Amino acid sequence: MREISTSIMFEINDGETVPMKIGRSVRLIVQGAPVWATRSNDTEDYWLVPGDCLKLRERERLWLSTEKGHTAQVVFTLAPRPDQRAIGWLARNFEKLAGRFRSGWRTV
Repeated sequence: MREISTSIMFEINDGETVPMKIGRSVRLIVQGAPVWATRSNDTEDYWLVPGDCLKLRERERLWLSTEKGHTAQVVFTLAPRPDQRAIGWLARNFEKLAGRFRSGWRTV
C-alpha cells in the first residue's frame, strides 16, 4: 500500500486498482481518464472525470481504479497547514495592516 504524504503524480494503468494511505491532508486531481475512488469511512464511491478534485483527509485509506482500456494520471497536492495559510495571509497583507496601525485604524 502506497502512503501519500507529499505532492506527487502517478499513473493508474488499465484495470489496475491502487490501494493507498493518506499521510497528510492532500487534494487529488484527476487527469487523462476517469477514476473510480473508494474512501475509508465513507459510504459513497466517487466517479471522478479529468479535472475533478477531491480533498482527502489525513490517515484515510483510498482505493483508485480506472475503466478497462484507459490509463489515468492522478496528482496529489499537499493542502497548506493552517499556520502556513496564516503566515501567507500576513505576508500578503502586511503593508495594508501596517498602514492601518500608523493611521490609528482609520480607513487607508
